[in-house]
Amino acid sequence: MDAAFTEEQDEIRRPLRALLGRYGGPEGAGAPDGPDGYDRAVWRRLAAAAGLPGLALPAAYGGAGHGTAGLALACEETGRAGFPSPLIGTAALAAPLLCALGGERRRAALLPALAAGELTAALAVPGGRLATALALTGTGGGDWAGGGRSGGIQARWSPEPAPGAPPDGGPQGAAGSWRLYGEAGQVLDGRTADLLVVAAHTGGFARGRTLLFAVRAAGPDGAGPDGAGVPGLRRTRQDAADGTRPQAGLELRDVPAELLGEAPADTDRAADAVAAALAATGETAAACLAAEAAGAAGALLSRTAGRLRACLRDGGPAGALQGIRHRLAELYGAVESARTAAHHAARAADGGHAGGPAAPGAGALALAQALEALRAVAAEAVQLPGGPGAPGDRAARRAFARAAGDELLLGPVPALRARAAERAGLFGPGGDPGGAPGVGGPVAPVARAAVGA
Repeated sequence: MDAAFTEEQDEIRRPLRALLGRYGGPEGAGAPDGPDGYDRAVWRRLAAAAGLPGLALPAAYGGAGHGTAGLALACEETGRAGFPSPLIGTAALAAPLLCALGGERRRAALLPALAAGELTAALAVPGGRLATALALTGTGGGDWAGGGRSGGIQARWSPEPAPGAPPDGGPQGAAGSWRLYGEAGQVLDGRTADLLVVAAHTGGFARGRTLLFAVRAAGPDGAGPDGAGVPGLRRTRQDAADGTRPQAGLELRDVPAELLGEAPADTDRAADAVAAALAATGETAAACLAAEAAGAAGALLSRTAGRLRACLRDGGPAGALQGIRHRLAELYGAVESARTAAHHAARAADGGHAGGPAAPGAGALALAQALEALRAVAAEAVQLPGGPGAPGDRAARRAFARAAGDELLLGPVPALRARAAERAGLFGPGGDPGGAPGVGGPVAPVARAAVGA
């Protein structure tokens, strides 16, 4: 299938591309030298002018209602422009979970502010296990949130309500508040996000389950990124492969939080709802990251081709022209295939969210394909004539960093491909090889080899 777009979708792309050309770019106002990784003022202007963070949100909550397909279009354009922003963390990771589990009161309170760009959000998963939690490299089961004996983040019920917060529903509907304890690392946009969606383990080791909680990370007085004004919350910047994709470590000590979803009178049912929401969000996030990577690869390929034309025009090695054309043609095919796969995955994610037909593993497969295409284009941009030391070489280094950072965040690529094959049922009944759950099943090495890992 091709990535043909409707007139309505083209209306999203054209003005956004013009705005990003004015504000964005790695050397422009969108990429300050500060620790945030993006310019808040530019982000708010783009949110107001183009409605970026609200593209996928329902119109009832201030969004545009374009779904994951519309959000992926925007991500492709931000990738093409090299524009750093909290779009992925806010719109592709946190917002879908708030829509699925937040309840009417929290949706009405939070989603309009997210759609308007007034709030940013982040998803915090313990132990750097984001890809596992989102069921992109495994089944999403296990003790990745901390199983009582494995650290992570624990949620405990306190009969005392949090100061200034409405009473939250606890076990059997008791009044009080939830408190979070533990640590999470490599949280995308975690240092600057106004709202944190935190995965935490509840109950004891044997009967505990993973649930999701909302933490207002910024105090009512506009607290800074050090977490001032939020008792027990500490946020520290962590090194990341891609400086425009900032990550943070979180320490939570008796931090008040609100449960997303119903009170866990039936913990199994509540945990199943959380797992389903995380898996659906994984498809959304993977499709959006894939579209962004495809956009970045396409832009870098275009710049590389232009640089080569100038090199040959100025007396470069004309005899190498035919071979160079073949290499560029192969890269173009890889980029367009990745782009098509990304938008197919976005449409499939919309089908899954709506309860319609979905393509199992489409997001993971598209992300793997797009990251490989981005790395291939970056490698050729350095090696082709005029590469090392040229302006295109700096763009290639940024592309390498983006691909490596995204793979560390939601990869690795071999596991993405293997899990996509398993979910599609290629290696056993029910999508799991040999009937065993997860990538670690008995024939997982065969799956990895068969899908080109």
